[in-house]
Amino acid sequence: MCETKAIETTHKNKETMARVREKLYVTVPSPFRCPISMDVMRSPVSLCTGVTYDRSSIQQWLESGHDTCPATMQVLPSKDFIPNLTLHRLIRLWLLSGEPFSPESRSSGDHLRVLLREIQTGAEDLAVSLSKIAEFAKISGENRRLLATFPGFDSAIVRALAGSSSRIDASENAISILDSVFRANGDAASGAGERVRRLILDTREECFASIVFVLRNGSLKSKIETVRVLEFLAGDDFRSKRWIAETRGLLSLLASFFSDGGNEELNDAVLSLLVVVSVTQSAKVELVRSGLVEAVSKTLVSAGSTTAERCLRMLAVVATCAEGRAAMAAEPSCAAAVLERLAKAPNAAAEDAVAVLWSLCCLCGNVKVRDDVAKRNGVVVILLVMQRGYEEHVRSMCVDLIKALKGACKDGLQLALGSYDTKTTHIKPC
Repeated sequence: MCETKAIETTHKNKETMARVREKLYVTVPSPFRCPISMDVMRSPVSLCTGVTYDRSSIQQWLESGHDTCPATMQVLPSKDFIPNLTLHRLIRLWLLSGEPFSPESRSSGDHLRVLLREIQTGAEDLAVSLSKIAEFAKISGENRRLLATFPGFDSAIVRALAGSSSRIDASENAISILDSVFRANGDAASGAGERVRRLILDTREECFASIVFVLRNGSLKSKIETVRVLEFLAGDDFRSKRWIAETRGLLSLLASFFSDGGNEELNDAVLSLLVVVSVTQSAKVELVRSGLVEAVSKTLVSAGSTTAERCLRMLAVVATCAEGRAAMAAEPSCAAAVLERLAKAPNAAAEDAVAVLWSLCCLCGNVKVRDDVAKRNGVVVILLVMQRGYEEHVRSMCVDLIKALKGACKDGLQLALGSYDTKTTHIKPC
């Protein structure tokens, strides 16, 4: 009996969700969709075949080596395209009207208005209203843009976030909605995101209580979304970054999520955020004391390229404080892992790696680290890196490193260069 009841309940939930999807979906006139991305075209352009695409989508198609029209697969005698100004005007009118051409779209706007009113007035259970809006945002990019620019959305979602610090279901849905809106494309959505950001920072005590609540109690998915939301809130403003960094216990909590062999998406999100908000010495010291240097160093050994680049950036940030340099010198795997990555890192990451090694070997003159780097053919690696061509401050650090490392070689520089056969003459260690 119980099993039958559970099955019936499941069916009812699925039917309810299907009705919600059907009711909330914003119908886009088919001529407005790009045949490649299936999103509303922002800059429609037409090929010589007469088919219209969004400019960014068709450019990516052609630049990847294709010479055909994606819709017709005809070989293109010319890859030139021209703006479809008529269609562009129609799409713009459709977007600005707020009343798309179909009854389904109008019902979406009406339904959103009701849901936002429920959040503002508390007429319905907060978690229920938020879950419906979160479902609406998941359906399509058009829905996310409509939500972001909908009148009253910014104040409603901030009110909901501030009032959900004791209910994990409501808090997670509020964060999911914010993550969707902050990542929505388009100038209008970006402007809406900025308004929400300012409102959250204005009421940061209540909102940050909910944010920390999700980080402590939410699912892995919610934690990743929350970290991304925090990075958006940090923005380019020093004061916002400092506020986030100074939220009691937040940096230590974030550092505890990062672990060798942990979830890669969460690790990447955490590193990206911590690099952004580590703008004060106290923030860097808190991260070091939380064990982040050890975790990042161990991750660097086997991480993929993207994570490795973020690890090097994080180490370069904490290397600017004495506590960070001391922690890296005390971690056996740190310098060796940085040197190993230096040889094959892209330029920006290589600069971070050079900065870390320079901080350890030259700035604080750690003999143990210097000897270890020298024994691992550090001079050869630095010479190879210098051949790429960097700005003067990076070359200067490389020269300082070579001076320090060649002194650590038992038989001078020739020991380090013994297996290095090259015709390079324009780079000479000083």
